[in-house]
Formats: sequence, structure tokens, C-alpha cells
Amino acid sequence: RMESLPEAVLIRILASIPAVDLVLACRLVCCQWKNLIEGAALWILKCQQKGLTGAESQDSAENWQNFYFLSKKKKNLIKNPCGEEDLQHWGEVENGGDGWKIEELPGDFGKEFPSEEVHKYFVTSYEWCRKAQVIDLRAEGYWEELMDTTQPKVVVKDWYAGRSDAGCLYELCVKLLSENEDVLAEYRSETIAIPQDNDANWTEISHTFSNYGPGVRFVRFEHGGQDTLFWKGWYGVRVTNSSVTVEP
Repeated sequence: RMESLPEAVLIRILASIPAVDLVLACRLVCCQWKNLIEGAALWILKCQQKGLTGAESQDSAENWQNFYFLSKKKKNLIKNPCGEEDLQHWGEVENGGDGWKIEELPGDFGKEFPSEEVHKYFVTSYEWCRKAQVIDLRAEGYWEELMDTTQPKVVVKDWYAGRSDAGCLYELCVKLLSENEDVLAEYRSETIAIPQDNDANWTEISHTFSNYGPGVRFVRFEHGGQDTLFWKGWYGVRVTNSSVTVEP
């Protein structure tokens, strides 16, 4: 009989069950299971089983459970971040000059990207080019209570570069939005100017949102730029490997 098992043994049995089933089904079986599933010991064990570290400072069962879910779910929420699908998934596209173009790395007068997994980039033209994605956090599995109470970090990253024979401009703007798309928090970079005769190296820009308050349901990511010489074609800033992640 399950109820006669020592608690430590029962915790190990429960730890073998998928986390979603524990929360949605097993927690409803009986008071004993509910207490164990809402306790810290079970989630500490599941974190250890998956090799998840960094939660040692968490001091409550809820934090351990959230740490497990957020660590397991961590993924890049930006779709098509490197242009492998042309401009699919990018909305509100502004095609200044000759518009956006996708090119193969390293490109003319360019440098290879630091990661071998990235093969393409988006490049801008002689007038402002912008593109955006809006991420629905609930659709991605980040439930309202989690976003309102735990308020996990929302980490934003982007990579940009110029070509060595042309100057260019770059901007990044990311907003956390409510259900009605009111702006609850915002990060806006300065307009970054890359001079002509630059080294064409790729540069990462990042920002972490935390303690942003309740109500966040969407993330709006927008970036863009142009060249500063107004040459016809695609001599403006290059961008790739954009990312938005929700983290413990």
C-alpha cells in the first residue's frame, strides 16, 4: 500500500513522474501526496536528477518548483532569429531603402560569427529598416500566476555588426506589455553608431528585466538600423541570433 511507504521512498517514486502530471493530477490524489508535491524536498530531488543547479539560495517550496519549471522550459522565444526562414515570424516590417535582406556569413567585408551554429544574418539598407516580434507568454507556457508572483527574469539579447567598408546605425527596443498591450517596462538602447573602416566584429547587446510588477503577458522585441553613407544596396547594420528567454 502506497500510504504505508516511508515518506522518503514515496518522494523518490513521485520524482519519477513528469512534473506537469505531478501538479495537475497527482496533487489531487490525497492529502499526503498534495503535501509532498507542494513541499521543497520533491522539487529539490527533481532538480538534482536533471542536473539543475543554481537554486541553492531558494528558501521555499514554491521557489524550488518554479526554478525546476523555468529551467526545464528555458528556450529562445524569438522565432527565426537568424534568417533561416527569410522574414517569417517577423511582423511590423519597415523596409527602408532597398529593404531587409538575408545573407550568408561572413558576408562581404564581414567577420564570422562567434558561434558556428549561426549561418545567416539580416542586413539593412540606406534608409531605416525595422522589424519586430510579439511573444505571447501564456501561449509559450508561462502562466499568469508565475508572471505576476514569481516575476522570473526576462533576458533579452541581440547581436549586431557593420561591414568594414561602411558606417551604420543600430537600435534595439524591447517592451513588456499587459493584456491590453500597455507598456509595463521598457528597454531602449541608444542609437549605436558604427564608423566606416570598422573591424566588422560582432557585438552582443543584452538587458535583463526583473521586478517589473504584475500583469506582463507579452514581450515586444524590435530592432533595426541603416547605413550612414546612403549607398544603394545593403551596406547597413547586420543583426542575428536575437533571443528572449524567461529564466529563474
